[in-house]
Amino acid sequence: MKPPREKPDSPLSLRRITEAFAQMLGRPAANAEVATSPNVPPSDPCPVSPRSIVEAILFVGRPDGGPFPSAELASTMRDVTPTEVDAVIAELNGAYEADGSPYIILSSAAGHRLALREEYARLGRRLHGRVRESKLSPQALEVLAVVAYRQPITGATIEELRHGKSGAVLAQLVRHGLLRLDRPAENPRHGCYATTDRFLRLFGLADLSQLPKAEEFDLAIV
Repeated sequence: MKPPREKPDSPLSLRRITEAFAQMLGRPAANAEVATSPNVPPSDPCPVSPRSIVEAILFVGRPDGGPFPSAELASTMRDVTPTEVDAVIAELNGAYEADGSPYIILSSAAGHRLALREEYARLGRRLHGRVRESKLSPQALEVLAVVAYRQPITGATIEELRHGKSGAVLAQLVRHGLLRLDRPAENPRHGCYATTDRFLRLFGLADLSQLPKAEEFDLAIV
């Protein structure tokens, strides 16, 4: 039995959102790729200061690419407070902008991380892809689209929207670090999926508010 066709006025056009994500990657949907970071040569020596220490930590980053909270950055230095770390980050971003730097420090409630500016993100993904890459299928992009716009969302709801089984694809995306599965303590059997910081980096987004809007891709998103 064929799955029901999506109505033209459907509130969630999976095909178009998937195509939008593929456009953000600069590749056809069937050939979208997840990039990992190559080794980066060390920077030139510079005077040690709170500014240089914060910049160095953010430059090296975490193995999983996660952000650093201000309190954690402050704890690496003597007599430096989280508020002073925030001021240093603002100073660094001001210097980056004045110098026309291709990178920026992105800040969120979870912390801070160094990233390429949006206009350079595609170039970074291409360079990283030469070192190591793993392919995402069109089905994986479709699942990412559903989760991105409807998170937090259960696996059952994802399968209902896609009209098909999604467990294997969801497990793959969790392994790649693009999705996470949150299980509430009171009802662990009914976990919900959400996107991760790595998902944001893959698509060159500072946060979820930068996801393609309905008017940009002729979509109607709920």
